[in-house]
Amino acid sequence: MDKLLYMFPERIQKKLMDLPLELRKNIQEIRLRVNFPIEINIGYKYKWLDGLNFNKYDAEYLLNQISQHSLYRLENELKQGFITISGGHRIGITGTTVLEENKIKTIKHISSFNIRIARAKLGIAKPFLSYVYNESFLNTMIVGVPQTGKTTLLRDFAREIGSDNSITRASKVGIVDERSEICGSHNGIAQHSLGDRFDFIDACPKAEGMMILIRSMSPEVIFVDEIGSEKDAIAIEEATHAGVKIFCTVHGKDLSDIRKRPNVKSLIDHKVFERYIIMNNRTESSGISDILQEDGKSIMPSKISIINQRN
Repeated sequence: MDKLLYMFPERIQKKLMDLPLELRKNIQEIRLRVNFPIEINIGYKYKWLDGLNFNKYDAEYLLNQISQHSLYRLENELKQGFITISGGHRIGITGTTVLEENKIKTIKHISSFNIRIARAKLGIAKPFLSYVYNESFLNTMIVGVPQTGKTTLLRDFAREIGSDNSITRASKVGIVDERSEICGSHNGIAQHSLGDRFDFIDACPKAEGMMILIRSMSPEVIFVDEIGSEKDAIAIEEATHAGVKIFCTVHGKDLSDIRKRPNVKSLIDHKVFERYIIMNNRTESSGISDILQEDGKSIMPSKISIINQRN
């Protein structure tokens, strides 16, 4: 987090530096809203920076630092509602949208920033490789509500599978990173460790990205975050028919919950996925609560919680 201090005016830098070191090391989000106190999120808890409101001048300063004093260069990122900076950190923004032909052209009068601090947790997928492998890797869906560590686990599976590991040789990994959350790409360079044999396509819709990777990079395993649309489902089925394995995440509490989403239900009913990793949604921590095979039966002998923080 300390490497991000340059983005803030001095008075905010000082307040952040005054926080205890252990707290600073575990900050997941810094939320800044014009004319409101600054919110710090640590896991499922939050606190305010005492005696300090974020004002419009602070917002201008922050935006200038993020854009290096050139908002024009961020026009594409602004219309998506987030900006990825060096280190893989992602800054979400909200404000007034500017429309052109009924499509968002950009966002102006930015009123809120959400700085999500990227922290890879290397090795968390390693204990679970044997559960998702049977002569080859198995199509695997990671299920969880927000802030349960889905993307963190997906990223580490990509790193483990794309490197020589205890199960098998390194596989050719393809990553479709629509929102720059898996790789944390900045200026085309992945900011996270993702193994030795990975190729990625950034800021590309998931369905199109999967097809581009299959045509151009011949991946053995494709990783994609937060699937759910009809196009996603069709692309996943096409990929598996081409012999490519899929690891993905989806929002939901459990298998019965995600069945309520028609496109995901179709994938389940067609038995596209052979493993379902269920992330727990307890309020005090996050981790893996169960691993299911395609018929819904648990194959995990004990409940293990391995992730204390997302990202």
